[in-house]
Amino acid sequence: MRHFLDFEKPIAELEGQIEELRRTMDGGGIDVSEEVSKLQEKAQSLLRTTYAKLTPWQKTLVARHPDRPKCLDYIRAHVTDWTPLAGDRAFADDAAVVGGLGRFRGRAVAVLGTEKGSDTDSRVKHNFGMARPEGYRKARRIIELAGRFGLPILSFVDTAGAFPGIEAEARGQAEAIARSIEAGLEAPVPFVATIIGEGGSGGAIALAAADRVLMLEHSIYSVISPEGCASILWRDQAQAATAAEALKLTAEDLKRFALVDVVVPEPMGGAQRDPEAAMAAVGGAIWDCLEPLLALDGATLRARRREKYLEMGRNGVV
Repeated sequence: MRHFLDFEKPIAELEGQIEELRRTMDGGGIDVSEEVSKLQEKAQSLLRTTYAKLTPWQKTLVARHPDRPKCLDYIRAHVTDWTPLAGDRAFADDAAVVGGLGRFRGRAVAVLGTEKGSDTDSRVKHNFGMARPEGYRKARRIIELAGRFGLPILSFVDTAGAFPGIEAEARGQAEAIARSIEAGLEAPVPFVATIIGEGGSGGAIALAAADRVLMLEHSIYSVISPEGCASILWRDQAQAATAAEALKLTAEDLKRFALVDVVVPEPMGGAQRDPEAAMAAVGGAIWDCLEPLLALDGATLRARRREKYLEMGRNGVV
């Protein structure tokens, strides 16, 4: 059953009417195909109009949509010979960060990502994509392993942020995130990161300090969540929509500020309406970014990556 967001209620009503008419046609032999066709056209037009003018807060809700493809969905769609790697070789394995080795379009690669889970059990297992220090240390281990064996790195980011619990802070959350970012910046191999849903603060950057950063059209990438920003500035989470506007967290904003490199278009109505098409578009965009990087040596990649991040903000746009 499709999950509708609050601003999609008019679309939901139309699609509900379409389903009722179809059941009537199937059950009673009454031909209502003309009425169904008209309602379908109206629903598509409303869907197109609605998604053409989404506010930053509405884009935030779409980025969090429970039916959007998750990290493991992208891995299953694009990575063959998948061999997951577990543990940080120091404390434990963190299921919020998944990683391993496989082949992308026939090329051996290392893959990382934050996994939110798709149902109650898997969300609890993956801690809703919020990693602890051992998750970021696992990411660092895989990045360094990729560098040692000359494997390009692909990452899929979808997290509200790093886990904020006391035990995570006690085990060195900030240091683990910083070391993962450092490993990404120093990797002597091509690194392509994709924001597939939420890109939340340092928890996202830890897996996205890449040569090329892609964002899906309705994903978000921000130093803080709109709710967190509203709580700090106005002490009122009801101001989240205002905060989302101020944060400039949409793919369109970030591309304009040159903080991300590519915006990947989504199917009409978002990736959740046609996951296969969305994942196919991401796979093509990743390859388009990765292929020219494969010709560069490690020293050149590191130098260009360093300049890329040092350049951010120099032009006064940000």
